[in-house]
Amino acid sequence: MVTIARYLNVTLIVPELDKTSFWADPSEFQDIFDGDHFIASLRDEVRVLKELPPRLKRRVEMGMVYSMPPISWSDISYYQNQILPLIRKYKVVHLNRTDTRLANNGQPLDIQKLRCRVNFSALRFTSQIEELGKQVSKLLRQNGPFIVLHLRYEMDMLAFSGCTQGCNNEEVEELTRMRYAYPWWKEKIINSDLKRKDGLCPLTPEETALILRALDIDNNYQIYIAAGEIYGGERRMASLAAAYPKLVRKETLLEPSDLSFFQNHSSQMAALDYLVSLESDIFIPTYDGNMAKVVEGHRRFLGFKQTILLDRVLLVDLIDQYNSGSLSWDEFSNAVKESHKSRKGQPTKRLVIPDRPKEEDYFYANPEECLQPSYGQLSST
Repeated sequence: MVTIARYLNVTLIVPELDKTSFWADPSEFQDIFDGDHFIASLRDEVRVLKELPPRLKRRVEMGMVYSMPPISWSDISYYQNQILPLIRKYKVVHLNRTDTRLANNGQPLDIQKLRCRVNFSALRFTSQIEELGKQVSKLLRQNGPFIVLHLRYEMDMLAFSGCTQGCNNEEVEELTRMRYAYPWWKEKIINSDLKRKDGLCPLTPEETALILRALDIDNNYQIYIAAGEIYGGERRMASLAAAYPKLVRKETLLEPSDLSFFQNHSSQMAALDYLVSLESDIFIPTYDGNMAKVVEGHRRFLGFKQTILLDRVLLVDLIDQYNSGSLSWDEFSNAVKESHKSRKGQPTKRLVIPDRPKEEDYFYANPEECLQPSYGQLSST
């Protein structure tokens, strides 16, 4: 939204965060990000205010505000031709959905570079989150190299996606009830097996253990689990814990008092995991959600730090062949390693698929316009 406000030459109000999700996190923008830094660092680009001026605030309180979701993956010209006239008419326009609302590709270079500046410089976590992130990374680094495993196997992820591989009947019923309880999750009847074969399910903890072993990840490495509560608990984590005994989480590294402020604030917990993910020797996401994609891009920006991007379509097929006895361990391991040689966050062109933006590479996962040597480091002022 910063780039759109800059392009339209309009004032931006500090974003509001969604508080209606499964996690019901009451955090405000300033609880997660350094709001003053955000505003000051963008002063030369766009006017950002913490709240509406009193006169306009009264208009909003009286219901005199136009609210709408912009069309996803829109070109910047859409905002010029469709949104700007609304702002001129209503004075205040509330864009109530702002994720993936600007196209990945085909935008002016200065727009693309500003997107990077916002993400990698203007957005800075609060000092409390930053300091705790440094503390966790230091504790890990004292014991040698570490991998961050973004294990997306929380209850909401499974209920939303309909992925139930390895779940018992009671768990499948629980996840189904939850999916039907949230009306904004549009897809209700889901074939988990088909979705898994299409690569649309997060890898299970058991599948992840197999893949890490197949990639010859040293079991002496510390594996930091960046995630919420894993669905199924210790039963589902048993294979991974047996293969990699140095599994750690923020809850095992820190004292309860260190995390007390973050309890019931899942976004702030995720921010802590984000910082540790940036510092890790290797980052491995088991699903390509928003956080995984942005961490991937941020690690590219920091010097193409290694990120192993798992090809789930291929991997679930290999796993099934191995589990059925069609592949030996060596055949399985060699196939996994060979297929991921070029999936480690190396410099690459962003995949562009005209008319199918949801299937192409996300801008923030590979912001190549900002990674060229001639561009150098982004300024924070």
